[in-house]
Amino acid sequence: MSELKFKIQSLSKHYLSETISIRRHLHAHPELSFEEFKTSDFIASKLKEYGIPFKQGMVKTGIVALIEGKNPSKKIIALRADLDALPIFESTTCDYKSTNVGVMHACGHDVHSASLLGAAKILNELKDEFEGTIKLIFQPGEEKLPGGASLMIKEGVLKDPTPQRIFAQHVFPSMEVGKVGFRKGMYMASTDEIYVTVKGKGGHAAMPADYNSPLLIASQILLELNNAFMLSEQQAPTVLAFGKITGNGATNVIPDEVKLEGTFRTMNESWRAEAHVKMRAMAEDIAKKMGGVCDFVIENGYPFLVNDEQVTGNAWKAAEDYLGKENVEELPLRMTAEDFSFYSQQVPACFYRLGSGNKAKGIISGVHTSSFDIDEQALEIGAGLMAWLALNELKIN
Repeated sequence: MSELKFKIQSLSKHYLSETISIRRHLHAHPELSFEEFKTSDFIASKLKEYGIPFKQGMVKTGIVALIEGKNPSKKIIALRADLDALPIFESTTCDYKSTNVGVMHACGHDVHSASLLGAAKILNELKDEFEGTIKLIFQPGEEKLPGGASLMIKEGVLKDPTPQRIFAQHVFPSMEVGKVGFRKGMYMASTDEIYVTVKGKGGHAAMPADYNSPLLIASQILLELNNAFMLSEQQAPTVLAFGKITGNGATNVIPDEVKLEGTFRTMNESWRAEAHVKMRAMAEDIAKKMGGVCDFVIENGYPFLVNDEQVTGNAWKAAEDYLGKENVEELPLRMTAEDFSFYSQQVPACFYRLGSGNKAKGIISGVHTSSFDIDEQALEIGAGLMAWLALNELKIN
């Protein structure tokens, strides 16, 4: 394995300029969730150039490719990257700045896809040196419910052949380039979207006897829900937060209704279902007591993401071997969410973080911001480590 590791390290360095070029092309041409048609065509052209067979068009823009080694049915390992960008106006001045105004790869999916293509090129070159099959999944719509992962699973992405393990990585701007992070077991939260309409009776603000303000009802709902669902370990780590409130009144106009939008996140499926019932009942009861009506809609989102203990432990050790123990860190729990969680509910999985920041160079902006960028040296590790983790699993009985 040592010789194979050195080959991967050498190839990832050798192909770095190409991987950077791919990433920059993707970054300059971002597309929103489930609209990644040109992105899909570009990735397909690269797979064709590398001589890797693929199937295009799953969930319209998704791609699945296979790299078969010797004895291809012995073990199947899947590697996944996401394709979509975000509706953000990019504020960077880089040469590869988004040309699609108002759309930006602000979450690093361009990095993920470029890294997977880099890993694919490496693995295809080494396919005579391993037994088994590497399944490459280029997935649309990670950023938008119901999540491209759930739809690809419905269309059979985990069949023909069925992987025994699945891996994915995600950029991590708060971690310095050159490092990676892992966490065994529970890692990321489930996420649900909440849409609330509170109805009262509008009127002239100077005549309080004539109206029943939905703003006051909504405010009471927010306060009581916040107190009841503050982050607590009693049931499971939990976050209930509302980020948007809309009431189309004026300084002297009380509206008939107010709309709230929020998110609910936790790490326990039984508590998740129980909490849905509890928060809806609370909101409706508060509104009723205050003479109003509350329509409380919960859209189920992604489940929690769990990293398989054994698979992640093996990957952790392999990463230490590849990068040095000092460059592999343990990750804390996160209340953020990822649709890779759908895969982790079906297949033993490992979702890890790729250091992409560089404080010395001023590369510190977080994901989902208009100034997000990476230290592109991360792409050498992004491609090489992913290839190494796949081959390490193929060597494990």
